[in-house]
Amino acid sequence: MGLTDEQKQRNRRLTAWQRSGKVLARMSADQPLAGRLAALAADAGTVHDPGEWTDVYGDGVVAEVERRTADLLGMEAAVFFPTGTMAQQVALRCWAGRTGSPVVALHPLSHPEVHERDALSSVSGLRTVRPTTAPRQFTADEIRDFPEPFGTLMLELPLRDAGFVLPSWEELEAVVAAARERDAVVHLDGARLWECTPHFGRGLPEIAALADSVYLSFYKSLDGLSGAVLAGPETLAEEARTWRHRYGGQVFQQYPAALSALLGLERELPRLPSYVAHAKVVAAALAEGFAESSVPWFRVNPEPPHTHQFQVWLPWTAEVLDEASVRQAEETGVALFRRWFAAPTGPPGLACTEVTVASDGLGWTAGDVRDAVAGFVARLREQAPPQA
Repeated sequence: MGLTDEQKQRNRRLTAWQRSGKVLARMSADQPLAGRLAALAADAGTVHDPGEWTDVYGDGVVAEVERRTADLLGMEAAVFFPTGTMAQQVALRCWAGRTGSPVVALHPLSHPEVHERDALSSVSGLRTVRPTTAPRQFTADEIRDFPEPFGTLMLELPLRDAGFVLPSWEELEAVVAAARERDAVVHLDGARLWECTPHFGRGLPEIAALADSVYLSFYKSLDGLSGAVLAGPETLAEEARTWRHRYGGQVFQQYPAALSALLGLERELPRLPSYVAHAKVVAAALAEGFAESSVPWFRVNPEPPHTHQFQVWLPWTAEVLDEASVRQAEETGVALFRRWFAAPTGPPGLACTEVTVASDGLGWTAGDVRDAVAGFVARLREQAPPQA
């Protein structure tokens, strides 16, 4: 059976990204199996004793990841999950049982609402309410004055689909205080919380201390294979382990994911502040480059970025933008952008991409970025005029 057109396009993109000598970030999923396995085997011994027995149902190296994460957050306990979706399901279900309320207040652009196929209601019997529809974080007044009761407030930090946006530290404290006034518990969807410390000017323990529980991912920013943790009080962790088993997350062996998580904590976590700082340089240069290129409209969001990730919006279709991005990588070895996606609302012909700045991006100067923008826009104009 031959490959579908989508599979062919994906293979083309991956090949172009892998062969590019200049990228802003190399994603773990861009590597062939052999390379990923070889790197893990070569490096695992630097973070864990390879002479130990493999884990069985959550002991060994998996338990070590839980201990390390709980210590980093200053929380009593952490529980390893195969996916963040499962970790959040369990956290919010546990809190619903403890508060007596199945209602969760969250943002309509949050991960459970956009990317989990209504799992909170379909699987866990929870109901969600939305204190705002604006593409930003909640305000304290929106939480305090919301007309419907809720038992849990879930805050996604950063809010990815709004542009990886964060509140200020003072705004975050005020929102949490407003939830406490309503006797609600606070859960952080902190899949990308690792990189929020520069923006807040606070360490992970101080950020985590605002909440009753925190979920974090190991593959989104730490380059892990997969996996997540739910951290909080020991009593919550005990209940979470029970629900993890019931949801099918009591996996027999998870040492590849756990070892890659430890490597991420050891290697990537200390580097994240430098990525966040350089993302501001890249974002500013992108804006300068698009302004110089005289495209009819563009948006870098937010500007400056709050983390090492941000959005770029342009008035072409996603298909045209994807083709220009891949052509630039194939023809010049410079991969400025990755995938583009049509805007979920608004006029047709408007598309968005997510830009991530990681270790490979630290070598880019502002001039490099502006030059890459010029080459990208030239290929766009060869293909089609702007649409929006």
